[in-house]
Formats: sequence, structure tokens, C-alpha cells
Amino acid sequence: MKKLFLVVTVLALVSAAFAQDLVDVCFQSKWFPQAQFAGYFVAQDKGFYADEGLNVTILDGGNVNPTVQVASGNCDFGTDWITNMLIQRAQGLEVTQIAQIFQNPGYRMVALNDSGIESFDDLAGRKVGVWAFGNEFVAQAVFATSGLTSNLDPTVTDPDIEAVVYAFDPSLVFPNEVDVASAMIYNELDQIVGLGYPLDTLTVLDPADANAGLLEDLIFTTPELLASSDFKGSGLSGHDVAERFLRATIKGWQYTVDHQKEAVFIVIGQCGDTCNGAGSTQSPLIHQSWQMARIAEMVQPTTSSKIGWVDPAAFNSSVALLVDIGLIESSVTYEDIVDTSVYDAISGQ
Repeated sequence: MKKLFLVVTVLALVSAAFAQDLVDVCFQSKWFPQAQFAGYFVAQDKGFYADEGLNVTILDGGNVNPTVQVASGNCDFGTDWITNMLIQRAQGLEVTQIAQIFQNPGYRMVALNDSGIESFDDLAGRKVGVWAFGNEFVAQAVFATSGLTSNLDPTVTDPDIEAVVYAFDPSLVFPNEVDVASAMIYNELDQIVGLGYPLDTLTVLDPADANAGLLEDLIFTTPELLASSDFKGSGLSGHDVAERFLRATIKGWQYTVDHQKEAVFIVIGQCGDTCNGAGSTQSPLIHQSWQMARIAEMVQPTTSSKIGWVDPAAFNSSVALLVDIGLIESSVTYEDIVDTSVYDAISGQ
């Protein structure tokens, strides 16, 4: 019995010593825990971050602006949409993209079939529900490429569209307060179905059809962190920490894509009501399974898709669109914003 106690004690001490050696790293998500961030939770749960010597804390998003949080020094790494990141950068915040997790965007606009809305051209004279905290910029891009104005632009006196800003939950506004609701294909679309509107009763508008597709869910940090020679007194350079974080994160996402059912249960273990769908029939398991399937398709659209790779063509297309519609004043290059050295270092290039 004494030997058993001694072994347990030694193991506990070794575990504690190992935990003390881990470098604390903060990651700012864009929303509350859900399958959208499964790769990070999986990397945490499976010990991929710990294997890299990191103790990663994943902060909830929701009512925060991820780019502002990281640029202000409140977190080390974050995920955001390219639109908000570039707009905040144009306003003076120093951030650098190091990876692209979603290869395809998931933002959609949803209307009822019987609303008479069949395309973005039909939005004139309608009320459109949009989100805040940097998410409204995607809706603005859709309106602009469709040749429509909205009250999101304070310089417009007689806008074509009345944008109604609301707190993400479609049940707050759809379909009684707005004709069209914003929806992620992996989340709010399924919530609208759960409210009693089957997919075959809905018109789902894809911004790509209006040449307004914009990159989402990238990973970014600050140039200052990457240039650090001693990250938080750890003895590791900031670049080394970024490599470790990204390597474990990509491993987490690959495991997630390959083991979606397990990933769903890991996610559910991280969240409360935010895992629920809408209506009495959508349990966390049902809603997160829907979400996980869509997310996997976005992260790795084909078996040859490289998780985390930043496609220059997709990046330049997003930038050109933002300049063209006036959301950023001057063009920036791939080299200006994307630091490929972190991804290249871990991919053996």
C-alpha cells in the first residue's frame, strides 16, 4: 500500500512539474463554444497543445471584437474574419495573419420562399437582419456588390435597405421583424429550421453569387509577438510559440475532420446553452452534429486541402472587394498582412 501511495505521489509531482513548465498562451475565439472552434477544443482535450509545451486558454467571443482584443494585448492569438481584421488594421491596429482555417465562407442570408425574395437584387425595400461587432461588414459587402445602399452607411439619406442590427439569435427577429436574416450555414441556418421552417421553405442566398464571398475564421497575432525574443519570460521566442500553437491547432483540426463524432462530444463538454439549437427538437447533440459536418467541409473541402494554408488568390480577391466597395481605402498586399513563415516552418517548406 505504501508503494502504491509513493508511486501515485511521484506521478502527481511529475504531472505538477510538467504543468508548471507549460507556457501560458491565450487564444481569443469569435463566439461562444461550439463546433465552429472544434479544432482548438480538440487540440486542448487531446493534449496536442501540452505536447508542444503550451497551456492554452480559449476565451469566449460573443460580445467582443477579436482583432481589438489581440491587438490591445488582451490575448496572444485570435480568430476573426478578414473583413474585420483588415478594417481594424486600417484604423491603426497592428495584426498579422498566420493561417486560414475556413477555406470557404459560411455566411448566408435567409428568407422565406413566399417572401418573393429570390436573389440579392430583391432586397431593395426590405428589412435585413445583420449582426454587429465587425460582422456587419460582410452584409455591407453584399449590399454594395448588389448596387444597394443601407442605413449602415450614415452618409446615405434614403437607403434602399433598412438594416436591423440584432443580437445574433434569429428567433429575435425572423420572420416577423425582418424579411431576411443573417445566418451562418453551420449555425443560424439550422436554428431557423428548428424554429419550424424546413429547408425547403427557405431561400438561402450565398454572397458568392454576388461576388461578395469573403474569407472567414483565420488565425492572427501581432508582429510584436512574432518578433519577441523571450515570450512572457519563457525563454522561447514568440515565433517559436506561434509555430507550436499553429502546429498543435492544425493537428487538432485534422483530428476533428477525421473524428467528427468524437469532436462533437468534446465541444459539448465545453459549452452550455450555446450548444443548443432552436426549438424543442434540437438537442445540443443534434445541432452540434449538423454544425460539425458543415465546419469539416469548410476546413478541408477536399482530401488534398491543406489545413491552415492561406491561399493568395482568395486573400487578394477579398482585399480587392473591400477596396472596391470602400470598406478599406487602399489596397494591401498578401505580403503586407500574411506572415507565411510560421506555417512554412511547421509544414517543412
